[in-house]
Amino acid sequence: MGDTIRLRISTKDRVGMALDILKILYNYGVNLKALEVGPGLICVKIDSDFDVSLSYLLEQLRAQKDVIEVNVIKLLPQEKREKHIKAVLDATGEGIIAIDREGIITTFNPAAEKILKVDAKDALGKDIADLISSDIPMLKTIVTGESYDNEEMIINTPKLKSHYITSGRPILDEEGNPMGAVASLKDIENVMELVHVFTQPPMITFDEILGESQEITKVKELAKIVAKGDSTVLIRGESGTGKELFARSIHMASPRRDKPFVPVNCAALPDTLLESELFGYEEGAFTGAKKGGKQGLFKYADKGTLFLDEIGELSTHLQVKLLRVLQENRIRRVGADEEIPVDVRIIAATNRNLEELMQSGQFRDDLYYRLNVIPLLIPPLRERKEDIPILTHAFIKKLSYKMNKKVTGISDEAMQRLMNYDWPGNIRELSNVIERAMNLCNGIIKSIHLILQSEELEGPISVNQGQRTLKDLVVETEKKAIIDALERYDSIRKAARALGVTHATVINKMRQYEITRENI
Repeated sequence: MGDTIRLRISTKDRVGMALDILKILYNYGVNLKALEVGPGLICVKIDSDFDVSLSYLLEQLRAQKDVIEVNVIKLLPQEKREKHIKAVLDATGEGIIAIDREGIITTFNPAAEKILKVDAKDALGKDIADLISSDIPMLKTIVTGESYDNEEMIINTPKLKSHYITSGRPILDEEGNPMGAVASLKDIENVMELVHVFTQPPMITFDEILGESQEITKVKELAKIVAKGDSTVLIRGESGTGKELFARSIHMASPRRDKPFVPVNCAALPDTLLESELFGYEEGAFTGAKKGGKQGLFKYADKGTLFLDEIGELSTHLQVKLLRVLQENRIRRVGADEEIPVDVRIIAATNRNLEELMQSGQFRDDLYYRLNVIPLLIPPLRERKEDIPILTHAFIKKLSYKMNKKVTGISDEAMQRLMNYDWPGNIRELSNVIERAMNLCNGIIKSIHLILQSEELEGPISVNQGQRTLKDLVVETEKKAIIDALERYDSIRKAARALGVTHATVINKMRQYEITRENI
């Protein structure tokens, strides 16, 4: 016989039934440890050491008026409920902590042990202010009764170091007054992984960097080798050469491929905003700061890759902060005292001459050498013109699907025109030129559909104008291209050469569209 016995007594539902059962237990010296009473049901937990045998006690209980049945059970109903709740709490991946009105910890599940690195036996019965911190939101909840959601906590004390996201709810009595609180905790690493899973864009691999020229092949081979390591990479190249494409490919070929790739354009944001975006900020760090603070992109990219595009535009103030991160692998949020460790690979990119910026004092020498561990120079499109046909056909195929328009190819004359152009905007400009031409052509791209040197249609096409035929649009575009070429060059022959057509073709088109030198 064990230390305790549990009995389930089924009875008729009448007043005084529980008292009659308790009298029997008292008469035989039974020590009552727990009692649960419901309509037609009395459950007791008793010590096994009493004056009579168990069988005699059961006989006396069954002989009591209005008792229907008496059974020995393994657990009281409340004990079953507690075990079910404990199983749920033990199985959940979130930390669960409950406290009473005085802030004493009453629940502390295994996930909370893992997140806070504290054993439940050392936490239960302790004041939560002493265990974690006196300014955690749970303590406000037991005073105000207000809930809170997704507040970030960074605990950095001699006794405890933890970083988590927490939400909490009050435990209310029958009158609606707080008698405790319960909070869920999510480890910041798990939160970042979850965010990454749901926000990760389609990633690029080296197979999607098109081209077979010696120049681009050499850079791709070097980048593949670089990807296997963890050193900082500095990608140099003109605007539109595909620097971010290389950065994404390096990330996807690296051991960090399953972690976030976070791109940041250093020139797109004002200095103060960029600082808060990169490093995050504490609640109340500045006017308009988000309640609970904000997770910075450095922390979001933890264990992954942070791509700093246009690094040459970074202010000297932020250059100092970036240098500190590269040296110590720690960040400090705006308005915070504590430093947070981060494990981030930096890939930087620029189209500016950093060496000249260093000479003029606009870029720090020490940061330059920290970034320029592995330099990659992306060749401009004019130096790899043999790749233009490959890129052009790839753009046509991709855009045909995107635009739901069947374009079968490009004429030899149009392709020659693309080959003769110097592409100051590089691959980005080529993509724009092809998309523009596909809007104008019908089946095949011809030379007249190509608008080079960032030429645009004259003014936006309104809804009414959109009712014009494709032929009208082609005529307008062709006429404008000829006028612009004649304005730019001092002879019809030079204008024709720039347009990729013959001298006679330009003269015929001038007659057709009534273009004269005098009215240009």
